[in-house]
This record gives sequence, C-alpha cells and structure tokens, in this order.
Amino acid sequence: MENIPSAYVDGYARARAVDREAADNYIAHTLVGDPVMDAVVEEMAPLPQGLAHRFIQAGMEEDRDGLRNAPQLLRDFFIDAPQPDPDWLDRDAFGPGVRAFQRNSVLVLSAFVTGVLIDGFSTLISKSFAQTGRIFDNGVWRLKQNNRHQLEIFFPGGLERYGEGWKLSVRIRFVHAQVRRLLGETEEWEHDAWGVPISAAHLGYAVGCFAARTVKHSEALGARYTTEERASFHDVWRYAGYLMGIPESILFTDEDHALRLYRIGSVCEPPPTQEAIIMTNALINSAPLVANIDDPVERKKLVTNVIYPISRALVGNELADELKFPRKNGLLFPLLAYRIDQRIRKLKSQFRKEVAQNFSTLLEASAYEETGVSYRLPDHAHAERSGKW
Repeated sequence: MENIPSAYVDGYARARAVDREAADNYIAHTLVGDPVMDAVVEEMAPLPQGLAHRFIQAGMEEDRDGLRNAPQLLRDFFIDAPQPDPDWLDRDAFGPGVRAFQRNSVLVLSAFVTGVLIDGFSTLISKSFAQTGRIFDNGVWRLKQNNRHQLEIFFPGGLERYGEGWKLSVRIRFVHAQVRRLLGETEEWEHDAWGVPISAAHLGYAVGCFAARTVKHSEALGARYTTEERASFHDVWRYAGYLMGIPESILFTDEDHALRLYRIGSVCEPPPTQEAIIMTNALINSAPLVANIDDPVERKKLVTNVIYPISRALVGNELADELKFPRKNGLLFPLLAYRIDQRIRKLKSQFRKEVAQNFSTLLEASAYEETGVSYRLPDHAHAERSGKW
C-alpha cells in the first residue's frame, strides 16, 4: 500500500503476517473519514453555531419547514435523499440484546469504563481527543454521555427513526465530522504520521470494542448472555455504528468479525502514546465522579484499590503496564471480588425491592438535561476556545 501513515508502518508489517487482507483494510481506513457527513459539515461551516444547531435539530425532528433554508446537503441527508436502511437491518432482532443490556446494565457500564474505553483510547484515536482538550475539560460529562448513548440505543424502540438512540448516534456522527474538519485544519495535526483525525479505522475498531469487548469484559464482571442475546447485542451496536457513519467496509458483521477487527487493529496500532497514557488514566480517575463520589479520600481509595485493579485484570498486564497503571495495592483477585460484591448487592436490592432506585442511579450516571439534547457543534478545534456545545 502507498501513503501508509508513518506511525503505522511497523504495526502494519506485523499485522500483514497475521491477516494480510484485514491489515490492508484497516490501514486503508486510517486515511478515510466519513465522506457523506464530512461534506455536510463543510457546507455548514460558514453558518453561525446557533443557526447550524437549529437546522440539525429540525432535521432530527423531520421538520421540513425548519429545514427550508438549510444547506442542500443537510436537507439531502435528512429529507430529500436520506441514506436507506441497510439490507441487513432487522430491528426485530434487537429485543434479546435490549433485554440482556437492561438485565446486566450496571455490569455493562462498569465494563465500559474500566475495560472497553481503555481498549479504545490506547490507540491513536487518543490524539484526536487529547488535541481538542475536551476530555480534560469535562471528562466526567463525556463518560456520562457515553452512558446515556448506551441506555438509549438499548431502550425498546431507541433505534427507531424517532428514538433517542437513533438521534444520539447521528449526533455523534455530526460531532465526529466537525472535529475531523477542525483538527484537520490545525498545524498540530500530522496527516503523514497519523492519517485522518477520528478515522474510519478508529471508529470501526471502537464500535467493534463497544460490542465484542463489552460482552467479554462484562462477563468477567459477572454478566451472563445466551447465544441469542450475544448475537442481538452485536446487532444493536452494528446498526448504531452504521448510524454513526462507519463505512460498511470497516463495520463488523457479527461477534467473530468484531473480535477479528479488534485483534488486527490492536496489532496495526503503535504502542500507546503519551496522550493515550494521560487519557486512559484521566478516565479511570473520573469514574468515581460519574457515580457522584466526590470526596477526595474516598475517591482516591476507590480508584487505587478497586478501579485500577479491575481495569488491569480486564485489559491485561501488558497493556496496563504500557498505560502506566499502578501494579501495587488493591484487591488480590479483583474480578472475583467484584462479582461477589455485585451478587451481594443484587440479593440485597431484591430483598429491599430497590429496582427503581438502581435505575435512578443509572440515570444519574448518564448525561440527561432538562433542556434536552443539544445539537450544537464545536466551532474551534480546541475546547477552551470553542463555544458551548
């Protein structure tokens, strides 16, 4: 292949020895963004942030009058020439996955923070997020947004056209395209070394992790899935990934494919950079705040003795060492201890009939606002110089 980003040269050579076709495909997608949405946000670039927000909101709500004066590509995307549903889409297949998520929701969200996001941000995608500064300015809010997205796509009807899961997935597509445009115009972004910001390769890898690695990590924490539920869980994430603008050429088809994509992407990616180290440790340290544990002593104790050991057990010592996770202290058998603790909590909640309270806790750990979802887009590559979005 020509024009291989220099950061990937060594990993690409190793990956080709494992699976030549998959390695070629992954590296090719480091040079690809989202052609459809990239063109939409480019056409919207001259608009004031508030007007762009109103147009996007009108599109989300299928408000034809509100889109009357919108840029043509935005009108095409929502109304005049919308992308058709993929041939493989079967919304009826989502049911078992939705039920499995709701039954295992605490374990899934715990696995997401301590394992899945660590898998994802250990790649060069960390450079895109670190350069914007968004994760450092408001890491807790980002974790809550991730939680809300999952709650909505795994809500019955959430991925219907009118559903909040559909809208939030498409919102993510807009945000990624806008950040890709803004970062691509900065002097700091090294195209020859890193490829395209928030590339299709990274998004395909990430959604593969969101599905397959979530199942794996949450099982390690005590979750259980039937064969049908596992397949359905992946069906939900596959369609959410499609809505997020991931090209089908790098979008997984089933659990086996998602795991293959994760493995070959992990080989292609260079060792974790300084940005990856900073970001993953920031996420770990933000986790207690998501659960409203803000006492400094209690927070440090939880991070040191519980979260780091669990994360290390999930992602493995090799990656944990590369990310500079501490090795000492904490639980001797963290995953077993966690599973026992969760079992005790479950028995207590059943005895006390605390299901509603547990669900409210999940909502508190998710980004819900009285004003509803904002469809504002960042208007500067660096978070501190961007308007509110």
